[in-house]
Order: sequence, then C-alpha cells, then structure tokens
Amino acid sequence: MRKFFLLVFLACIQLSIAAQKTFIQCGKLVDAKTAKLLSSKTIVIEGNKIVEVLDGYVNAGANDKTIDLKNSTVMPGLMDMHVHLEQETSPTRYMEGFTMNDADVAYSAIRFAERNLMAGFTSVRDLGGSGVNIALRKAIQKGYVVGPRIYTAGKSIATTGGHADPTNNYRKDLMGDPGPKEGVINGPEDAYKAVRQRYKDGSDVIKITASGGVLSMSANGENPQFTEEEVKAIVSAAKDYGFKVAAHCHGVEAMRRAIRGGVSSIEHGTMMDESVFPLMKEYGTYLVPTIIAGRSSADSAKIPGYYPAMVTKKALEIGPKVQATFGKAYKAGVKIAFGTDAGVFSHGKNWIEFVYMTEAGMPILEAIQSATWNAADLMGTQNILGSIEPNKLADIIAVNGDPTKDVKVMGQVNFVMKDGVVYKSSK
Repeated sequence: MRKFFLLVFLACIQLSIAAQKTFIQCGKLVDAKTAKLLSSKTIVIEGNKIVEVLDGYVNAGANDKTIDLKNSTVMPGLMDMHVHLEQETSPTRYMEGFTMNDADVAYSAIRFAERNLMAGFTSVRDLGGSGVNIALRKAIQKGYVVGPRIYTAGKSIATTGGHADPTNNYRKDLMGDPGPKEGVINGPEDAYKAVRQRYKDGSDVIKITASGGVLSMSANGENPQFTEEEVKAIVSAAKDYGFKVAAHCHGVEAMRRAIRGGVSSIEHGTMMDESVFPLMKEYGTYLVPTIIAGRSSADSAKIPGYYPAMVTKKALEIGPKVQATFGKAYKAGVKIAFGTDAGVFSHGKNWIEFVYMTEAGMPILEAIQSATWNAADLMGTQNILGSIEPNKLADIIAVNGDPTKDVKVMGQVNFVMKDGVVYKSSK
C-alpha cells in the first residue's frame, strides 16, 4: 500500500512539473514569417512547445516561471545551413587527418557544437565530415553533450579527384581508389549506391561537391565535377529516402548542372552570374552564400604558410568574390537561406555573416528571416521550426539590443532556449 501511495505521489509531481508554464516577456519580437519587428509580446511555453503568443507583458501564474527579456530583441532560434562541426581552421589542419583519431575529432566537435549553440544557433546543417558528425547528433539528442539540433550529411559525395575525394594529393600508396562507400562516385549506378550508403550510415541530408573547391588539395576551384546525369541520379535516389540535396558550387557550369539536376540548394555560388539567377528562380533553388567563409579564407591565405601553396592561390582568387555575388543574387530575387561554412573560420562567430549580408544590401530583418523561416523551409521543418508560433518547438533566442539599429548586436546573444530548455541566460 505504501508503494502505491508513493507511486501516486510521484505521478502527481510529474503532472505538476509538466503543467508548469514559462512566460517570456519580449521587449521586441522578430516575426520571422513577415520579417517585421513587433513590440511588447509574451511567449507562453509548456514543456518543449510554444502554446501562445500574447500581446503585452503577461505575468506568470503562481506555479509558473517568468523570464524578463523586456530590454532584448527575441527571435526564433537561428539556423545555420552550412557548418562543419568536426573541424576548425588552423595552419595544422591538413596534418590533422593523419594525426587525429575519430575520438580526437569527436572531443573537438563537442566543443565546436557548444559554441554554435551559445551563439544562438539552435539548429545547424552539417554538410560533410567523417561520420563523427552523425555520432555527435545522436549524443546531443540523447542529452550526453550540449549542442544545437543537427541535421547532417555524414560524408559528402564527390567524384574521383573531386573536392570531397578524401585522398586528394596523398602519395600513391595511400591514395587507393575510394568508391561509393567512402563517398566517391563515377556514374549514375555509383550515385545510387552512395546515397543508399548515406541512408545506411544515418545521414539526414545529401551533400555533393558539384564543382572544385577552395580548401581541397586539387588545382581547380570551380570546374564542374559531376555530369548532369550523375546529379539527377543522386537527386532521384535521395527522393526515395526523403533526402534533400545540397550542392557545393563555385563555377557557373557546375551550378547549371546541379540546378537542372534538381538539388535543393547551391552552397557558396561564388561565380554565379546573370545567366544563373533565372534558373535558380525557375527551379526554386536556394542559395546558401557563406560570405564569411570566402572572406576569412582569403584573409588566412595572406598569412605566410597558413595554407599549402595550391590552396592559397585559390583562396585569394575565389574567396573575395562571394559577397558581391550574394548581393547581386539577392537583388535578382534568388531565394536565400543563411549559411556560413563554420569550421572554415572559428565556430561561434557565425553571426558575422549577418554583418556581411547587410553590407551587401539585405536588410537585417530579411537576413534574420533567412536564418529562421527560410532555413526551416530549406530543411523541410517549417512545421516545427523557423518561427515563434503555437505548436512550434520552443527554440528561442534573444540579443542584447535592437539589430535594426546595430547589426552587431547579433553577436550579443544573452538568452538561448532549445527544445524548451534554457542553455544560456543573463538573468
């Protein structure tokens, strides 16, 4: 009998906790759907869900909790659509592939993931690593470590010698002949096998390197590296498994093939020109610009010995062009989703992308919209993320000031809630 009453008592406590609500009083609130700034609102949260958004400052009940953010600007948790959580730029980066084990990579990734979350990025799309990124996603989901909600590509898919071929520039006895299992394809049949392997591995999205790249040890940074038939095969296989496809692209011809092949997003888009803008709009393809990656890699390339000579040349030629291309694409009406390529620069500085986007002509509220509502659309998660509305997950952040008056307050995140749990608060 005593055991029965104890169980009833514990059940009552659990019901009481579950019934507790949190009232967040917002001085300003970003409406991500309309890219407008609202004043004096209260968000009501129960468990991990938003249940109401009320006018004015509403006080919590006796058993509820109030969070005072009247001096802050509140917005949905930011979403970075292009990060690499397994790595971070350094002059020793190219040696680390030979000196670090998966366990070493994992411990570093934990630190990088937490930095992204504390910078206000409650969701990220990890576009390529060794597979540690999949284990990291699981560890965060289970509450073992702290980090953002991760949607990961696992290992990127390349062609032989392409930007994501893991053995580029190795000596011949180490080079081997990686195939679909390792993320290297040649032909449509290989493409299907590579996508299915990513599904087996536990990926959430497919990433292809449709053109050459800047930081890989290969000579050309922009040449097309997939045939259009290969892209179509990847997209077809991806649809079978519910995947969207992101395409790393610098060169124009690579973009044309990727867009016509059906990818959901073009990453970087450095050399995009007026011939590509209408194609992007026709197919509804998103541009994920990663301006900060281009600018930071060009800056690093000016430091003697920071990159190998082959990489330095490409970084100086390609990196500085991204911002101007983004400005033209935005003005042409191309859909934009926020992404930074964090890892190419230091994790946690993702917010600087907002500065570069506004410099190129995008109003800050639209830039925030690109990192919330648009990003959720690209991810296919608008039903649960991307805006502060009833029945959405309680991913909410706040910055110390008004970003419409000073974009740099995006780097002053003073409150982070993910899935109803507060991870950072100045109160």
